[in-house]
Amino acid sequence: MGTGLLSFVWGMQTVYLGFNLALHDRAMAFSMFETLFMLSWLLVTVSLVVNRFFRIELFVFIVNVLGFSVLALNFFSNPNVSPLLASWNINDEVLFIHISLSIASYSAFVVAAVFSGMYLILHRQLKQKKWSKLMQRLPSLEKTDYYSFISVVIGAPLLLLGISLGLVWIALEGNMTLFFDPKVINSWFVLLAYIFYLVQRVILKTPGDKLALWNLAAFFIMGLNFVFANFYSSFHQWS
Repeated sequence: MGTGLLSFVWGMQTVYLGFNLALHDRAMAFSMFETLFMLSWLLVTVSLVVNRFFRIELFVFIVNVLGFSVLALNFFSNPNVSPLLASWNINDEVLFIHISLSIASYSAFVVAAVFSGMYLILHRQLKQKKWSKLMQRLPSLEKTDYYSFISVVIGAPLLLLGISLGLVWIALEGNMTLFFDPKVINSWFVLLAYIFYLVQRVILKTPGDKLALWNLAAFFIMGLNFVFANFYSSFHQWS
């Protein structure tokens, strides 16, 4: 019944998202409402895929809580407000691809953070020799570490492509000062944080609990970068 209701929610979100994008005013940039709605839709999509092929109920629950939280907070945004920089060229498909890749990378990093959190919970339970029903709902340490790693492997290239397209747009605009915009610089820090996670995982063979902590720290940096962009960026603003 829960899966059926979740599928119904996904179907309604898909219809609304498609309808909203079809009627989108191409004279305006994507609003905060549209951006967050796409992120929420992607999280629900990922939870359905995981529920279908991996059957990790606790993961599905946590991801859906996050997805619906994003959707609930989204109702406080103004759907008519878009980034302030007037030179956004909406007719340029580079912008749409840039936003889509960035949102997809954020979704992958949310998944990675959830698995890292599950890893730390299970690791602590095992270390303290506390057996509970919660442990029965969690995958093994090896699987949670692997799933987190795969999520970062997917998210990091998507973020790199998103940043690269953003830089291409800046170069085409000819406003070189935007290369040093705080949002752009912090996005590089986020990417480097996840690259360092991959280096620790693949080359340095860092223990799983430390990897999970670093992954959560990188996710925290990404969250701050997304939330506070409105206050310090000159062209990633919603107000």
